[in-house]
Amino acid sequence: MPAMSLHAIDVSVEFTGLRALDCVSLRVKPGEILGLIGPNGSGKTTLVNAITGQVPMVTGKVLVNGTELTGLKPDEIALKGVARSFQIARLFNNLTVAENIEAAALAQHAGRRAARRIVNALLEEFSLADQADELTVGLSYGYKRRVEIARALAANPRFLLLDEPAAGMNESESDALLALLAALPQQRDLGLLIIDHDMPLIMRLCHRLHVLASGRTIAEGDVENVRANPAVIEAYLGSGAEAAHA
Repeated sequence: MPAMSLHAIDVSVEFTGLRALDCVSLRVKPGEILGLIGPNGSGKTTLVNAITGQVPMVTGKVLVNGTELTGLKPDEIALKGVARSFQIARLFNNLTVAENIEAAALAQHAGRRAARRIVNALLEEFSLADQADELTVGLSYGYKRRVEIARALAANPRFLLLDEPAAGMNESESDALLALLAALPQQRDLGLLIIDHDMPLIMRLCHRLHVLASGRTIAEGDVENVRANPAVIEAYLGSGAEAAHA
């Protein structure tokens, strides 16, 4: 097993007796983008929640670079180099854009001066400098997504898990996000896992795909092979309407 990876092994999760995930395994390596896709209710967000300690697992384990994370609290997992975003942006609405990003840097034990350097670099990288002193509560949805991703990167993660980062964006915002995300793995030597229902974005952005249906893996591999997989076509990509709303 490669030492440098985020590896979920045989992860199962149950809610009130119902199995939401059933022995799912996946691996993300630094420098790659893995798309996690599947119909509504297939277990995508639940898997990310399990990896990041938001929900308990009934079976399985999670390793980062060979170190087990299973049973750690979310903040402890973040300190091990795994950052995430949520389906609905979770920002500190009473703080400015710059303060939101700085809070994440300080949480990783960066000093004030180092945190400010991190903040300034991310403001420029995500075209947020003009909004630096604005409260995040007043931002458009697209800008809130940018702030959330920038804040996750302020922790200098080795692995970044993004849950529907393009949700609610128009086409131009989605294209701009794609350009930002595509550059991250090589620029920062991190592994990126992304859940999204924007299938054109997923197909253009990702190196590999992992497909869930009813809490189980039904396919994984490079984009072209997965897109042509009969099980995927039936479960998820069977029609344009299904792909758009799954």
